[in-house]
Amino acid sequence: MVTKFRASIEDLHRVPDNGKAEIVNGELIRMCPTGAKPGRAGLNIALSLREYERHYGPGHAFGDNVGFLVNLPDRDSFSPDAAWYVGVIEGMDFLKGAPAFAVEVRSKSDYGPEAEWAIEKKRRDYFAAGTLVVWDVDLLSQDVVKVYRGSEPDRPTPYRRGDRAEAEPAVPGWSMPVDELFG
Repeated sequence: MVTKFRASIEDLHRVPDNGKAEIVNGELIRMCPTGAKPGRAGLNIALSLREYERHYGPGHAFGDNVGFLVNLPDRDSFSPDAAWYVGVIEGMDFLKGAPAFAVEVRSKSDYGPEAEWAIEKKRRDYFAAGTLVVWDVDLLSQDVVKVYRGSEPDRPTPYRRGDRAEAEPAVPGWSMPVDELFG
């Protein structure tokens, strides 16, 4: 009989090469680095949120590779590509609780039936943990940003080039031009 150990938060601190990972179903799931365009899109969203934080707050903007600890039956953490968090920041630790707003930017490997299922499952996990709004950013789609809300998780609001995408009610009054995701 093989005993399987459940991954812990300490395991997140020890991911080889300081890589990105999440704990799902008790396993440490490593995440591949992203490509240039998805990386820039996530950065531009985080920078826009940071400007909003400086002028309006309350809350905190975060970029890629920040850990958010949650307590779901099949998930212990998230690491979105960009996020807005309204909780307390405690030193060097991972953030406790889900972000109010989470951004997932699709990478080259985030296409096909299996990837679609995983993206939908993760989005549902975000909502179960208390996230209010999740962006699914797909730079290859006509609907570049799909805004999902916990109040209507199956009815996304699509945004295309030329539009301003928002994250109501998670980040009140904030929006950014979709075109800036390509800059």
